Amino acid sequence: MVLASCLRGSRGSLHHRVTHLRDEAALWALAGRPVELRKAARLSLVFIASTFEKPTTKDFVWSCWGPSVKVFGVTFCYNFIFFLLTLTVLITIGALFLGLRKPTLVPGKFQLLIEMGFQFVRETVVMQMIGQEGMVFFAFLSALFFYILAGNILEVVPGINFTMNTRIAFPLVLATLAWIVFNTVGIRRHGFLGYLKKVVLPPGIPRKPIILWLLLRPLVGLIEFVSVIVFRPITLSVRLFANMVAGHFLLAVFFLGTIALITSANFLIAFGLLSGVMAVVFVGFEIFVSVLQAFIFAVLTASYISEAMASEH
Repeated sequence: MVLASCLRGSRGSLHHRVTHLRDEAALWALAGRPVELRKAARLSLVFIASTFEKPTTKDFVWSCWGPSVKVFGVTFCYNFIFFLLTLTVLITIGALFLGLRKPTLVPGKFQLLIEMGFQFVRETVVMQMIGQEGMVFFAFLSALFFYILAGNILEVVPGINFTMNTRIAFPLVLATLAWIVFNTVGIRRHGFLGYLKKVVLPPGIPRKPIILWLLLRPLVGLIEFVSVIVFRPITLSVRLFANMVAGHFLLAVFFLGTIALITSANFLIAFGLLSGVMAVVFVGFEIFVSVLQAFIFAVLTASYISEAMASEH
């Protein structure tokens, strides 16, 4: 009925029919009239769009739970985002505690999973990027990996379907922490002036001809200083933030689109089923991305620490 009535009508203005498209009586009144494909396509698009709520940036704004405090125009309160922060911390601590509180020679499934996670960080992050000397940072890098992973996985948990890492403030705090660590390591290893010289005067600048060296040295020094000291925490946080935001919108579009297509009209059910299958596929893909982003964050942090520790050649 909906399809037929949307596709019929040669009399009256198109605007009038579109305006009354949601009125079932108006749809019945249009039924039985000649079909005009050009107008039918426009009417069909309006009908489909009227039942689909596209995801927007409003999905990232949450109201306060309980009292709030405003400081310099910024409102501080406990809301859904801080609930996710609390949940992420509890999941991380709880998983590590339950997995390692009573280790056995023949580990159970959960203990084995946690131990595999630690071994993964040790072998692919610490040893590969820093070496044996980097074992002093093993606990820090493991905490980063498990914490980011726990927060990211909440994106695919039914009833939550959101991660705090889609808010730039949280990845930025983690990136700032990593920035403090690798700069502190560099200063302790080389001294303040030695580390600054290492940053702004990297090896490899050609010394001949001398004019080229004199021109390149200040330019390269400025670029390296801005890259290492200013941009590293920004790029580290934006990488995690952007990937999780993209994943959230991707899942939202497919799941909301599935509901809209299945419930709108009979001829769209097939497309709704296809969209539903794709939504499930993207859930698996989002789990993979969650693990990958936690790994990348830990690897880059280890890489920056290794670079800060390295001696000049």
